[in-house]
Amino acid sequence: MKAWRVVRHGNPSTALEWLDVEPPEPGPGQIRVRTVATALNYNEVDGCYGRYRTVDPPLPYTLGMEVLGHVEATGPGCETWQGRRVAATASGAFGAHAELVVGDAAMAFESPEGLSDPQAAAFFFPFHVAHVSLFERGHLQAGETLLVHAGAGGVGSAAIQLGAACGARVIATAGSPHKLDACREFGADIAIDYRTEDFAQRVVDETQGRGVDVVCDLVGGTVTQQSFRCLAPGGRLMMTGFSGGIEAEDEGGLLPRPIIFGNFSVGGVLMAYADKPLPVGHGVNVWPRSTGDAVQRHLLEWLDAGLIRPVVGRVASSSDLPVELERMEARETVGRTILEW
Repeated sequence: MKAWRVVRHGNPSTALEWLDVEPPEPGPGQIRVRTVATALNYNEVDGCYGRYRTVDPPLPYTLGMEVLGHVEATGPGCETWQGRRVAATASGAFGAHAELVVGDAAMAFESPEGLSDPQAAAFFFPFHVAHVSLFERGHLQAGETLLVHAGAGGVGSAAIQLGAACGARVIATAGSPHKLDACREFGADIAIDYRTEDFAQRVVDETQGRGVDVVCDLVGGTVTQQSFRCLAPGGRLMMTGFSGGIEAEDEGGLLPRPIIFGNFSVGGVLMAYADKPLPVGHGVNVWPRSTGDAVQRHLLEWLDAGLIRPVVGRVASSSDLPVELERMEARETVGRTILEW
């Protein structure tokens, strides 16, 4: 089979080669998917440069986290998945930009029939991440105020829609007039250009000095610390992504004083489901598959009601992966970029 392999570190056009590799075989609890479409993620840009420590297998390896396709083979215990169209995460969160992909069934969901292939590829991951951030972790309620950073991106656009759907007032940040318009289209009541404004002061002004109840922080770094200035008493900041620079994931910077004196909470968000819980003490906690099923049911209810929709900003060919990742690196994308195989 063919796959996009990271063979050296550098920009995507330098790092990636289209190569023949052996097809992967599903083990117990796993499925093998014949790829129809894949979605791009910024951490794949980081992977090309070798700066993503969370997913950093030895070179060469097949890039890619998400796949949409049909289950053509199963490991023991997963026979009921055979033939279904699914959106899934590749095992280990790499290996998806390939003609055949193996993933854990616990991280696979049957795709809604009413969605096209690009829409289905754009739906699973951003809406599950946003749902976990806002509701399972952030406990957002109707009538509260939500701030979403990087609101024009894949998870950001999902978070805006989910916040609006639950009855929250939504404020979003983005970095261009075009992206601000997109945030408003997704349901943001207020959109702020973080490149030209002090977003924290603007949020304080727009909330009449009260601040926001929940922050879906998809940027990290200094944006996290600046967000402390506009959190309401009892507010919750959810560290959900690091699009401002993955290095911030492992750097110091969170001081106790502003958190203590601010009377707000800072929480981490990892969207990962497993059939069996991981042992506590290793620093990684995942959600049970039952939580994923509950999230999926809720999302499908809102999808069927027309309250949310997947945002496909661009559809390209699988042969265009390097150039499309470089468009993402240049911050030229809105919503999700989908590759058709």
